[in-house]
Order: sequence, then structure tokens, then C-alpha cells
Amino acid sequence: MMETKKKRGNFTGRLGFVLAAAGSAVGLGNIWRFPYLAAKDGGGLFIFCYIILALTFGFTLLTTEIAIGRKTAQSPLTAYGVIHPKWKGLGILASLVPIIILPYYLAIGGWVLKYLTVFVTGNTTTAAADGYFTGFISEQVSPVVFMIIFTVLSAVIIFGGVDKGIERASKFIMPLLLVLIIGISFFALTLRHTDASGLERTGLEGLRIYLLPNFKGVTLQELFLVIMDALGQLFYSISVAMGIMVAYGSYVKKDVDLMPSINQIEIFDTVVALLAGLMIVPAVYVFMGTEGMSAGPGLMFISLPKIFAAMGWVGTVVGILFFVMVAFAAVTSAVSIMEAIVASLVDKFHFSRKKSAAFVTAYGIIVGAIVCFGYNLLYFELKLPNGSIGQLLDVMDYISNNCLMPLVALLTCILIGWVVKPKTIIDEVTLGGYKFGRKRLYIAMITVIAPLLLFLLLLQSFGISL
Repeated sequence: MMETKKKRGNFTGRLGFVLAAAGSAVGLGNIWRFPYLAAKDGGGLFIFCYIILALTFGFTLLTTEIAIGRKTAQSPLTAYGVIHPKWKGLGILASLVPIIILPYYLAIGGWVLKYLTVFVTGNTTTAAADGYFTGFISEQVSPVVFMIIFTVLSAVIIFGGVDKGIERASKFIMPLLLVLIIGISFFALTLRHTDASGLERTGLEGLRIYLLPNFKGVTLQELFLVIMDALGQLFYSISVAMGIMVAYGSYVKKDVDLMPSINQIEIFDTVVALLAGLMIVPAVYVFMGTEGMSAGPGLMFISLPKIFAAMGWVGTVVGILFFVMVAFAAVTSAVSIMEAIVASLVDKFHFSRKKSAAFVTAYGIIVGAIVCFGYNLLYFELKLPNGSIGQLLDVMDYISNNCLMPLVALLTCILIGWVVKPKTIIDEVTLGGYKFGRKRLYIAMITVIAPLLLFLLLLQSFGISL
């Protein structure tokens, strides 16, 4: 075991680990999905459900994966087999998630860089024009070029290794990211705008819509859907069931107290998710009303550029800061997705780190280009089981996020809760005499509550409504 420890990188201390794990979790899902769901699901009602789930369900999965990684000192591909020899297959499933996500995440990272260059060159009104985004992704060359640039930026950090690459970059990027988000959030609250009908809307009114729970006419079934939305969002927000936290956990030294680290990651992720909503919901409300909220690429690449253009020259400055912040968030997440695959290649096939990183970079660029072509040369439309219509990127997103991630999380709960028993994780967390806060809650969640919620989430993904 000590030999594998020597060959593997390590985080130098707790801060590096916490910031790297938080950087992994703070990605595009936080920025473009959380505000939309909050606006759709009754504002404070969604936020309340989300915070409760983060402190219970999120805490359970995060603790489990980090402890599995540290206990085995292995990547996701090999760690589950060390926990139980008959469960090697779960390692393969867990490793498939980052393999599927990486190419399309790199493609979207390219879109972010494209918009950053548009704003830096002062073409704010161009970016706000109808059809600009669709026109860009329909091009055959430009999206691929930006995707390659984004991939190289992320790969440079991976080639640097765990402490000199991931840890060093996270310590630099994450504080900056937090400052930018807080700054833009405060600015959003000062906005006011009078529309064509003479109606004035302010950022503070938008804040009220975002934070105050709206229980008006909420049925039990609607409440269940809000809980399922919050549960689905947690996968994006805390990077669980993607193999990432197992890989990062494997780089944590044995003398580190895991509990405070896990608590800090939870707090960081939740604060950033809430701030993302605070930054976006009031701004969208001021310029577009409550109907203006959309999810995903539509929010970031269509609605927000229109809002920045409506602010005049200030909008260009805010737009630059916003897309710098999004680029930071996208890079730290892309790095963690790459690392989950790199670590698996190093542990399973004993490749050198540089060889593994080069392989993953090449894979990302080749398949990333195919994803970009999904909007032009390889365009198709497919109806997915959950009722949405998708192209190549949406299909990959559906397979990884809606099917594989809940399945990996469910099987992890079964393995730890019922096969090897929660004591396996508790022993790792309390190693060195440290305390395990929320231990009873952890046992109840991993054995009964989390598997049940995950089963319901899977049913919903397959279009089976209760």
C-alpha cells in the first residue's frame, strides 16, 4: 500500500484538498441550472429543499466517496474492487461517467471562451443578437478551435500533477472566483429597468422572488417534483457519482481530519450555488420579467448577453467579469473530470502520469470535436425517455447525468449500506481518533433514505411518473 502511496500524488494539506474539491463541484451546473430551477420551483421552496438535501443526502455521498478514495488510495476504476472484490463492475460504471461527460464539457468550455473573447473585443450587441448563439454552434470550425484551446488550458493543470497542478491552480482560481461571484451578485441587486409598458422592475424585487418560498397552490406531487429537481441538482453541485471525489479522496493524507474538510466543501458548494442564483435571477427578472428564466445554454449564451447589452457600456464590463468567472468555474471542473480518468489509467494500467494525461487530452479533443459536429455535420434530433428532444450533446448528458450517476450512487449506497456495512466508512473517517459528526444520520441515509430517493430519481429519469 505504501508503494502506491509513494507513486501517487498528494494534496499538501487540507486547504488544497478543500479548494480542489470545491473547484470540481463549482461548475457550469451550478451557474446555469441552479438559478433556473430556483426560479421554476417557487424560489425559497427549492432553496429550502436543496439545503436540507445537501446537509443529508449530499453529505452522505460526499463522505462515502472521499472515504473510499482515501481508504483504498485508488482511483474510481479500481477502488470499488478493493472495497469488495465482487463489486469491480461498479468501478467501471463510475469511470464511465467522467469518460462520457468530458468531451461535451470541453465543447461547452469552448463556448464560454468564445463569448469571453466577444465581450473582451467589445462586441456585446453582436452577442445579444437573435440567432447569434445558434449561428456560432452551427459553424464547423470555430467551436472546435475554441474547444481545443479550452482543453489545452485544462490539460496544462493536469500535467502539473496533484500538488503542483491541481492544488496550486485551485488555490489561485477559487478565491478569485468567489470574489467575482460576490461582486456580480451585489451589482445585480442594484439594477433597475423600465420596460416598454412603463413598468419598473428592480433587482431587489428579483431577490424577493428568488429567496421567498412560494407555496401558492403547491400540491404534494409538485412538492415531490421540487425535491427531485433539488436531488438531481445536487449531483451537478457536489460532483458525486462521477468518480471525481474518489480520485481526490485518494490523494488526501491519512492524518487529515476528513469531517471538517467535508463540511467546508459542502458549505462552499452551497454558498456558490446560492450566489449563482443571486447573481442571475434578479438580473434576468429586471430586464425580462419572470418569463425570462431558462436553463442551460439558453440562459448563459442567449438571455444573459441580451441583459448585458441592455446595460450599455457597464454591461460589457460586467459581461467580461462574468465570462472570466464562468471560464474559471469550467476549467476547475474540467480538470477534475480529466483527473478522474487520468487516475484510473495510472492505477489500472500503470501508465505514467504524463502518458495518461496525454491520452486523456487526445481523447477529449477527438470526441469533443465530434460533439461540436453534433450541431452541424452530425445533427439529429432524438426524443429521450424523460420527454425532452436532444442532439448528440443532450443524449450524452442524459446518459451520464440522468441514468448513470443516480445508478452509481444507488449501487454505492447498497455496497456500503448493506454489503460491507457503514462501519467501513466510519472507521476511515474516525482514523486517528477524529470524530464523525452526524454519524447516526449517515447510517440512516446510506442504508435506507438515500437508496429510496435515488430509486425514485431513476424512475423519473426513465419517464416513469408516480
